[in-house]
This record gives sequence, structure tokens and C-alpha cells, in this order.
Amino acid sequence: MQKYEERPHTYQDTRERILATGEQLILGRGFSALGLSEILAAAAVPKGSFYHYFQSKEGFGVAMLERYFTDYQQRLTSQFSDQSHSARERLLRYFASWQETAENGGCHKFCLAVKLAAEVSDLSEPMRAVLSVGMRGICAQIADTIRLAQAEGSVSAALNAEESATSLYSMWVGASLLAKVHHELQPLTQALKQTELLLPETK
Repeated sequence: MQKYEERPHTYQDTRERILATGEQLILGRGFSALGLSEILAAAAVPKGSFYHYFQSKEGFGVAMLERYFTDYQQRLTSQFSDQSHSARERLLRYFASWQETAENGGCHKFCLAVKLAAEVSDLSEPMRAVLSVGMRGICAQIADTIRLAQAEGSVSAALNAEESATSLYSMWVGASLLAKVHHELQPLTQALKQTELLLPETK
């Protein structure tokens, strides 16, 4: 019985190590350019063991993105639930954190979704589908918080929450890509200014 109970724990530890190691490497190199042997060597996992956890590199990519979006949306839920700030302030703080992440990690280390969206969408339908679901989920959380801001009176009730959320998220994804291309933070600085304008504070 003891041996049986340990197996799932070992499985999760090894699987998590492969996913976490792979994510960090892919943030720097991209998905296509990185070989499985490099991921497994960095994770200290035998190559033959990989297929016990994932059916293919594509399957690994799907699991990695699912893990990423699950963690991301949990953090976003916590951030948007912070009652010490108005809902509008929570939104602005969330988008400001994109800029802070870039400042702390460099323009080449943006989030996994931004890193892989353009690269894998035409190469892997399963990975594209996970990206689509995950990004739509983020937009839905932003829209919910816009509605909270409208209900409390910190953001204009004239806004369409869903359209505004999609516009804001699209702008920040685009600004992140421009920042990567130019190796400068100005696109994100401009995006933050536009975010403040697109979420007009009620008087």
C-alpha cells in the first residue's frame, strides 16, 4: 500500500519538473528550436522516461500551456479579488505588472502565451486550441473585473465590458511583441497610458 501511494507523488514530481524546466528553456529559445534531449538533460530525466508522461513533444507543449494558463488564471483571480483597491485600480495594477515584468526580466522574457502564440498557432492545432481557450479565459476575467468596476462606479458604465477586455488584452499582447522586436519598453509604456484612457474613471 505504501508503494502504491508514493507512485502518483513521484509521477507528479517528475512530470512537473519536466514541464517547469521546459517552460524556462522555451521562454528563452522558443518551442521549435528546442529539442527534447535538451529539456530532459536540463530536467535530469532519462530520455526513455519522457513518453511515460507525454505522448509526444506536441503533447508536452499542450500540457505545458495548460499548466501555464491554470497557474496564470489562479494568480489573476487572486489579484482581481484584492479588496484593498478599487476594481479599476486592480485592472491598472494588473496591466502595470506586464511592464514591471519586462523591466525586471528583459524584453525577451515575456509570458509563455506571448512567446508561443505566433510560433505554434500554425504548427500545432492542439497547442493553438489551448492558447485560444487560455487567452479567452484571461479576457473573461478582465471583463468580469470591468463589470465590477462599473458596479462600484469607478469605471464608466458606458463601456462594453467584453469588447473593452478584448481590446485591452489585444493591445498588451501587441505591445509585448513590439517590445520584443525593438528591445525597448516604450510600447508597454504607451499601452499603459492608453489603458488609463480606455478605462475612464468616473467623476
